[in-house]
Amino acid sequence: MGGGRPAVEVVRLGLVSYREALRLQQVYVDRHRSGPSHALLLCQHPPVYTTGIRHKPYPPPLLDGLRRLGAEVHNANRGGLITFHGPGQLVCYPVLHLGSFKKSVRWYVSQLEQTTVAACGRLGVAASSSPLTGVWVGENKICAIGIHCGRYVTSHGLALNCNTDMSWFSHIVPCGIVGKGVTSLSAELRRDVGVEEAIPHLLEAFRDQFHCQLMESRD
Repeated sequence: MGGGRPAVEVVRLGLVSYREALRLQQVYVDRHRSGPSHALLLCQHPPVYTTGIRHKPYPPPLLDGLRRLGAEVHNANRGGLITFHGPGQLVCYPVLHLGSFKKSVRWYVSQLEQTTVAACGRLGVAASSSPLTGVWVGENKICAIGIHCGRYVTSHGLALNCNTDMSWFSHIVPCGIVGKGVTSLSAELRRDVGVEEAIPHLLEAFRDQFHCQLMESRD
């Protein structure tokens, strides 16, 4: 890092389809071929269920049932099992070269968890990490984390429930974890907490946790 803090471009995508987000992540991943080009993609998605890498595919009838709810279904090359993304959920895709930070996937996932814990704390929610991936408030998951890392370049990331319609989660076992629930910032604080309110807290926590500089995209 040459003694300085890595520069990370903040790209606000707004509401974009999951397919478009995958395409844009690849664009930013490819930028690293000519040197570090760190970016933090922030977005929301229309209702979509995504499945991660696992040994056996999900039964087609299960996936068809999810589509009949009005959601898209996509397979992704991230870690983790099935989860939901939708409006009211802050999705953050860091596209970083870990060579500028620390070449450890375990460290990176832990940093994402601690970033989210800190962001929740700034909003007044006492969240924590656990042996299970993600960020939790008691027995309820408030933020799912699933990443991909190839040649030390990261993609995918985290999804923080702000004022998400939580009923979408009732149709799946989120992240394949039985016996646990889900929650949101709004549910915990008993007031409406939207994505726009949560973004600055997440950015500040990310900057502090990753010891980087954040720069707003000019695009």
